[in-house]
Amino acid sequence: MTTNDGIQVSVLGLGAMGSALAAALLKAGHETTVWNRSPGRADDLVAQGARAATTAGDAVRASRLVIVCLLDHASVHEVLDPLAGDLAGRTLVNVTTTSPDQSRELAAWAADAGIAYLDGGIMAVPSMIGQPGSSILYSGSADAFRQYQPLLDVWGDSTWFGEDPGLASLYDLALLAGMYVMFAGFMHGAAMVAPAGVTAAKFATMAAPWLTAMTGAFHEFGAVIDGGDYTVDGQQSLEFSDLGDILAASAEQGISTEVVATVQRLLHRQIEAGHGKEGFARIIESIKHPA
Repeated sequence: MTTNDGIQVSVLGLGAMGSALAAALLKAGHETTVWNRSPGRADDLVAQGARAATTAGDAVRASRLVIVCLLDHASVHEVLDPLAGDLAGRTLVNVTTTSPDQSRELAAWAADAGIAYLDGGIMAVPSMIGQPGSSILYSGSADAFRQYQPLLDVWGDSTWFGEDPGLASLYDLALLAGMYVMFAGFMHGAAMVAPAGVTAAKFATMAAPWLTAMTGAFHEFGAVIDGGDYTVDGQQSLEFSDLGDILAASAEQGISTEVVATVQRLLHRQIEAGHGKEGFARIIESIKHPA
């Protein structure tokens, strides 16, 4: 089907995210069957119009499109391995967080069973599903993505990255890596100013606009990295970027230096290799080539 009207869909896994996905489908008018291992999770969705399946097999057999949002890679196999025969000829969209290699393994398992497979990485928290700013990354079957994109767009902006089923997971985890390191940097800063009586909330009022402005440098870094020349004009040198003062101030405040020290180590590996006059973006070479 290529329209958004009346698609029958089953959702397996009703944690916070799975429930949000199912609720958005119901709101969009899709006939939605839901299943969860532990009882009671489906009650709110049933009140919204969902059909609760007694077993995972019942849920799979109810729809041509099956969405899986479970705990991890192992739980996907635990639930679906016994149902490979029932899934044959259907489309499986797996939005469980898995590694790229795990996504590829699941795709191979699906192909052997005659199942169309699409892997998804959700770039949103449950409350964002169906709202502006929510995006879902997909890779795997191009036919499955084209067929069901109108339904997938109910959750957020849908982007397909190619036939390699591991690409959505790779992008997902790479983006999350940037997010968590940024969060850790904010928390380090909040810890630095705390002994001076500055609350984390007050620090956030300065940190948020500053960090937002600094994300504009991503495009410049990207161009330098892709060009492979860390000597082009306009870059802040590695030597000038030395974080010694930040480390000293952190120690004086009595807090851990681990977050900043990690960046300092990446930076100094390049300085010690003779690249101190080159741009800060060169620390990616320390990341690409572990010591």
